Amino acid sequence: MLVRLLYSSRSTEPVTPELIESVLAQSRAHNPALGVTGILCWGGDVFMQVLEGGREAVNELYNRIVRDDRHRCVQILQYEEIHERRFAHWTMGQVNLAKINAAVLLKHAEKPVLDPYAVSGRASMALLEELIATAAIVNRPGN
Repeated sequence: MLVRLLYSSRSTEPVTPELIESVLAQSRAHNPALGVTGILCWGGDVFMQVLEGGREAVNELYNRIVRDDRHRCVQILQYEEIHERRFAHWTMGQVNLAKINAAVLLKHAEKPVLDPYAVSGRASMALLEELIATAAIVNRPGN
């Protein structure tokens, strides 16, 4: 059975390109063997991530993230059984919201910043779907 889990967290350290690359490299190294796909979105010190795959694999990965010292304030925004993946093309796609037009964020939130704690899980997922539609998701070759 496939599931989709959307969660948010805050970084325990300053978000640098090195930190992002570390998170993405780890995801890209381990997710294919688990059958997990998804997308990582960040802005400021906030991460928002979608994980898709088998229920057991997604749940185990999420529990590992909760215990990861790089994350705090980890919160599930949405969890659902699915018939097909929306993020099947990415072992872990990425979006740096600092490089996105603020109007896209304002369409789904009160302010032009990533704050999934202040909006519904449905609004957060709608933002990610719009980012897919506008090709804002980065996926390097080999991912």
